[in-house]
Amino acid sequence: MSEQEIDPAKALLNRMRRLAEERGETRLDPARLARVQQRQAARKTGAQPAKTESDPNARDPRAIGDVIGRLSKTRGWGTQVAVGSVLGRWSQIVGEEIAAHCKPESFEDTVVVVRCDSTSWATQLRLLSHELLKRFDAELGPGIVTVIRVLGPNAPSWRHGRRSVAGRGPRDTYG
Repeated sequence: MSEQEIDPAKALLNRMRRLAEERGETRLDPARLARVQQRQAARKTGAQPAKTESDPNARDPRAIGDVIGRLSKTRGWGTQVAVGSVLGRWSQIVGEEIAAHCKPESFEDTVVVVRCDSTSWATQLRLLSHELLKRFDAELGPGIVTVIRVLGPNAPSWRHGRRSVAGRGPRDTYG
């Protein structure tokens, strides 16, 4: 716009706003002005002002779990929090007896990898995997864990060094 096309009423309004700011008067938007007036009216009558969920000045304390839950939902961290829940709350979700013998190793793309301390517990966990998936759905929500990959105990490696011979193993090592 050139100077000839400036609306005189708009120019006067802008000038008055600048003068008000220089005097220290601030401009309030209608929603904030309504909240200020509501608080002033409540002070005169001695009543508590009505606090709403959207009121940023609501000073009531909130539980940290609610605050973190709301934050994780707004940021889209639901899956990452579920991953932490699976690994952190393993014994609560699967039970103390299973947790004593089977530990989660990793959790990627809805697949939990679990290492068991014996082959019998690995077999037992494979049989219980359907029931455990139901528990995960109930605790964390559907679709967070879809597969439980069960691994047996770690066996010692008999290969030492860069070169090795394909053979039948240590045979008479354990007497």
